[in-house]
Amino acid sequence: NTHTVCENVILGLRSVPFFFPAKKAQLEVRALSEKYGLRVDPKTRIWQLSAGEKQKVEILKALYRKAEILILDEPTAVLTPQEVEELFRTLKVMKKEGKTCIFITHKLNEVMAIADRVTVMRQGKVVNTLSPSSTSPEELARMMVDKPVLSVAPKKNVSSREVLELQDVWAIGDKDLPALLDVTLTVRAGEIVGVAGVAGNGQRELAEVIVGLRKVKRGRIFLEGTDITALSPREIAALGVAYVPEERNIGLIGEMSIAENLLLREYAEPPFSQGFWVNWNKAEAYSERLISHYQIHPPLMEMPVRLLSGGNRQRVILARELERKPKLVIAANPTAGLDVQGVEAIHELLVKAQEDGAGVLLISGDLDELLKLSNRIVVFFRGEVVGNLEKERWTEEDRRNIGLMMGGVRV
Repeated sequence: NTHTVCENVILGLRSVPFFFPAKKAQLEVRALSEKYGLRVDPKTRIWQLSAGEKQKVEILKALYRKAEILILDEPTAVLTPQEVEELFRTLKVMKKEGKTCIFITHKLNEVMAIADRVTVMRQGKVVNTLSPSSTSPEELARMMVDKPVLSVAPKKNVSSREVLELQDVWAIGDKDLPALLDVTLTVRAGEIVGVAGVAGNGQRELAEVIVGLRKVKRGRIFLEGTDITALSPREIAALGVAYVPEERNIGLIGEMSIAENLLLREYAEPPFSQGFWVNWNKAEAYSERLISHYQIHPPLMEMPVRLLSGGNRQRVILARELERKPKLVIAANPTAGLDVQGVEAIHELLVKAQEDGAGVLLISGDLDELLKLSNRIVVFFRGEVVGNLEKERWTEEDRRNIGLMMGGVRV
């Protein structure tokens, strides 16, 4: 991160002269960046770049080595819509030069926009190869999961009752620098509020201050009018706050069984607690019911949770958190790394929580997901709220505006 763009591009070259011609390399990197529309200054330090600019450096590395085949694995995961458009323009230039680009993604609209040929894989096997002009996103999704995919949508009628309120909240990040600056936002009962922003702009710290995992430096946080600013994570959870963390290993204990993980919130409470002991008959019956209701596979409650797939580990977390009928759900990137079927299952659970009256704060780097599920979208940039939009129906113009705000442009 402390090296320049040019130094990162040439790092690892097999044959480099003892007296390396740095100025010549800078000119070559600059020429490549201009040719392919990868606008980035060769003299800039890596730590000064955005996520999208860092990705441009990775592409420049491959082009500098005269690569003819470029493999991009989920390349748009942390990009704004404008950065996605820039990436697509670059790929089209490379295509005209005869280079091959393998674009791996689960975002089907992007597949339709950029691909000349689509290969669908399921469980490690090729299902079909076809032209985008002869298919649709819906058909591709069906082939990916071997059954029709039903799209869920949030309810439109939202209560006026505020479940969560943040008033002028400041917090310090892991690098001892301000991560949240004067953040004010609300979540109402039966509302899904999406939090948009490029990763690293305060979203993780936002979730952690709400659930008590990070101290508030200044400001106040209220849950249904009760000040929870200084409460512990256990006390906040007891008041009705569910938390789906960004990293699943934070929400689960890998060596413990499915049943034990499902009980992590409840084991010390009746009817599961009997003095110093756990009533395992009731605990097992409870676990069996949750495994069945939330469709956790394989349905073996004694299995260590680390052996489950990513989607099923996420179902364990959601089952444990949502079964308590929370007032507020904090979900941080809940569908990251999941296939289409897993994503839809998680979406259904979040919308069901909303329908049951919970307020949902959905933090996601996937703008498509936020536009699909959110009643309202709050945009974060460098720890500040730079946009707060509420719509009955999101438009392409809304997408562009949110993308601009994610990049720090005031709209």
